[in-house]
Amino acid sequence: MRKTNCRIGFDDRLVMLITIPVLSFIIPIVFMGCRFGRHPLFSWDKYVTTFVITTALWIGSRQIMIYSRRKYPLFEDVRKRLWFQSVNMFVFTIVFDNLLGFIADDIIFRHGPGHFNSDFFISSNAAAIFCTIMIIAIYESIYFMNALRQSVEEQENLKRENLSAQLNALRTQVNPHFLFNNLNTLCSIIPEDPQQAVAFVQQLSKVYRHILEVKDEKSIPLKDELDVLKAYAFLLHTRFGHNIEIDINVPDEKLQKRVVPLSLQLLMENAVKHNIVSADKPLKIEVFAQNGSLVVSNNLQKKNQLHDSTGIGLDNIRNRYKLLGDKTVEVTEATDHFTVSIPLLAMGES
Repeated sequence: MRKTNCRIGFDDRLVMLITIPVLSFIIPIVFMGCRFGRHPLFSWDKYVTTFVITTALWIGSRQIMIYSRRKYPLFEDVRKRLWFQSVNMFVFTIVFDNLLGFIADDIIFRHGPGHFNSDFFISSNAAAIFCTIMIIAIYESIYFMNALRQSVEEQENLKRENLSAQLNALRTQVNPHFLFNNLNTLCSIIPEDPQQAVAFVQQLSKVYRHILEVKDEKSIPLKDELDVLKAYAFLLHTRFGHNIEIDINVPDEKLQKRVVPLSLQLLMENAVKHNIVSADKPLKIEVFAQNGSLVVSNNLQKKNQLHDSTGIGLDNIRNRYKLLGDKTVEVTEATDHFTVSIPLLAMGES
């Protein structure tokens, strides 16, 4: 497994192994005027000296870079980090290069100790600055490429989470308990009212067809979701009779807004699942638009359940809305009412 420096962001050993020798070869030719066939000759001692200085500059600049990233680790501090890092690297480069310049001048151009060659120092500083710019360019480009790749991977993870959430929603609706209850209802009404049984099967088929059609969608028009919600409400009315009251009241101008698929059925099923539905305590569910959201509200009359609710259904809806932006699902539990408000999305937000 490749080792990665946590501050640098990648394994830079190969970059150093290739780039430092290449720069050490290019710098004497480009900046010092060294040639192979004429004076000043390119020789091994000049190459080794340049190699040592380039390596020292590289390692020093690298340490400044590590310190800068430790000092400004947050993404919003990138501008501060780049300024702090660049200024310190250039100061270090100029000071360090000039301290070694007298030795390098004597070794490379052999002008003798104490001799000041202004042309050499100008060329040397230019080479050192070029080296620093190369270091910044290489490390920052790879750093931001890795950050971009990480961002893309996070987006892919969000897409997978979206798919998982949709599949969970599908499993929540298409589960043995849901199917068992509706088949029991169907069996009880077939002998008594065959015509009602046919209508029940048609509405049940409409719900399942909708589930299969929207399972891969991020959002769907509210009108489509409400059409199927009415079919689902028909199933509940058939099953519970007058023990349940469902009021769906959404103005026409809101119908082109969008919601995450299967959310309304899931909220209505949760209301039935966690509350008493009886002649003495009828369950009342209201669906209406308010303040840019669609509200599903029911009177609270909790069942005595052996296990507390896991909240999987609500988490499912929350997670799918997170994938579509910064709008959140609001849940309010009062002493006598339980209310969930889901954002109504515009076309561009879906």
